Amino acid sequence: MLHEYTVACLADIDDPGALEFETGKGDWPFRGVIVRWNGEVHAYANICPHAGHPLNLEPAGFFTADRKQLICSSHGAVFNPESGQCTGGPCVGQQLHRLSCRLQGDAVLVRAPESLRGFKPG
Repeated sequence: MLHEYTVACLADIDDPGALEFETGKGDWPFRGVIVRWNGEVHAYANICPHAGHPLNLEPAGFFTADRKQLICSSHGAVFNPESGQCTGGPCVGQQLHRLSCRLQGDAVLVRAPESLRGFKPG
């Protein structure tokens, strides 16, 4: 079941930039990422389709050094920030699981599950 959460303040995200967020409590919180790219905001589950790992090792470690693509820190898969499509690495052709998001003033709202438990990206 999805709920709408206020997960970030737009002013806290560089363009280009990304920010991790969590929803829910307990042992299995859901982790997502807000991506700001070319003036637009996108949201994805923070799960690489290759091995199911989070993309980042550091809270803001989502972009390649040139800040042109998202990168999975575990195995080096790279993703288009706008579409979530994998463009290089072990899961070419797959994509990040997109979440519905919207702006309400400066607040970023995302529809996401309460828990990672039972979540099936795809």
